[in-house]
Amino acid sequence: MKKLLLIVAILFLAGTIYFFLSGQKVNAPDFSQDKAKQDSGDKSPPAFDKSQYSLTDPASLWVIVNKQRPVPTDYVPAELTTPDVRRDPSDSAEEQKIKSGVAKSIEAMFAAAQTAGYQLMFASGYRSADLQAVYYNGYVARDGQAAADKYSARPGTSEHQTGLAFDISRIDRKCYLEVCFGETPEGKWLAQNAHEYGFTLRYKQGKENVTGYQYEPWHFRYVGRELAAKLHETGQTMEEFFEL
Repeated sequence: MKKLLLIVAILFLAGTIYFFLSGQKVNAPDFSQDKAKQDSGDKSPPAFDKSQYSLTDPASLWVIVNKQRPVPTDYVPAELTTPDVRRDPSDSAEEQKIKSGVAKSIEAMFAAAQTAGYQLMFASGYRSADLQAVYYNGYVARDGQAAADKYSARPGTSEHQTGLAFDISRIDRKCYLEVCFGETPEGKWLAQNAHEYGFTLRYKQGKENVTGYQYEPWHFRYVGRELAAKLHETGQTMEEFFEL
């Protein structure tokens, strides 16, 4: 019996040695490719969370202000500051301010534009409802109310009052607050790059029936990079994106 066991052991050992020396091996099942497919498979990106910020709170990053969605006329944003960029000297001290959280993004965008060869100027930023009334009433007196309502907001319905919106001009003031600004190299650069800094061209061409205002290639609004990228990608206004 002992001899039989010894013979079996020797044969098993010999077989093992032969198997090893012959270079053959038994491969374990490889599930790495299947796992890779699962990891990089048909996973959809997470849905955009449209409820991150209020659309009605005037202090909210995504507040939507238009003719049907006013803010209180006594609302004043907290922590207004003056961005460290070239500013329109003809603007009041009030208009040269913007919400402090937006200033750094403006500075970064203006610096990038300068590197690309474009000289930008910060025009009208924050406007109180009282200052907006001065502008609006002046336009009504000059052009009539129907015409003024196409390009100027009534007090309490201007994005400028939120401290999140501002106008941009060339430093030589060519096409200053005019539709032709959109055809200048500066206007084209902004249209293609502003979203990278969290800004959206608020009053887009062809969207007059949605926004209630004419095309304004000089008017930009801070909404943060995430939403700005979506609006740039889809070509939508804030009203369209949030289905208002």
